[in-house]
Amino acid sequence: MLSFHVTQMAYPAVGRLQVIDPYGNIKMAKLILSMDGLVLKEIALDKERITVGRKPYNDIQIDNLAISGEHAVIVTILDDSFLEDLNSTNGTFVNGQPVRKRILQDGDVIELGKYRLKYFNETVKQAARAGFDVAAPLPLGGIQILTGANAGKELELTKNLTRLGRPDAQVAVITRRPHGYFLTHVEGDTYPVINGKTLEAQSHPLADHDVIELAGVKMEFFLKG
Repeated sequence: MLSFHVTQMAYPAVGRLQVIDPYGNIKMAKLILSMDGLVLKEIALDKERITVGRKPYNDIQIDNLAISGEHAVIVTILDDSFLEDLNSTNGTFVNGQPVRKRILQDGDVIELGKYRLKYFNETVKQAARAGFDVAAPLPLGGIQILTGANAGKELELTKNLTRLGRPDAQVAVITRRPHGYFLTHVEGDTYPVINGKTLEAQSHPLADHDVIELAGVKMEFFLKG
């Protein structure tokens, strides 16, 4: 029997890639690129999906033959960053260990040949809150399992991040943002399907009664009220 995991995580209710806590702190993630101890560049993780590779269209281009054309990708959702090796020739290492997929932790060092990308997820004081937009209340969302052993069960999406799927097969997350709910692929070679259409790499906004297929299970997204 296939197992299907659902994990909800609580975050302050804020917009994309910024988390402001009750004390006015903004959590920000960034990478420091270096080689042989020499810092080459600082990269803010200000996009959901940042690619690393030798080809010039990558967000982080490393022009070295040890680096594959499309070597790795980092997906950042709220204050979580996920690293995935894109079947690179020489592999991706974190803290000296080969990895295929990994949730990055503050201080992790990603090793790509002779290059290093150190991951920082730090908190800095916000100087001012002027101009911060307060979104209108968002209806509570939920999912109902349609197939499998848990068919008929419902889950309210009360947290800002809900992880769905099976870690050994396919994982996606539903994020609750001020302007709606979004589904994002995180792990696995196969992308989720919504209403019969396979998702692309970017986040996809969810609409009432969308049918999601993930890790062999169908479920329906709905909005309450």
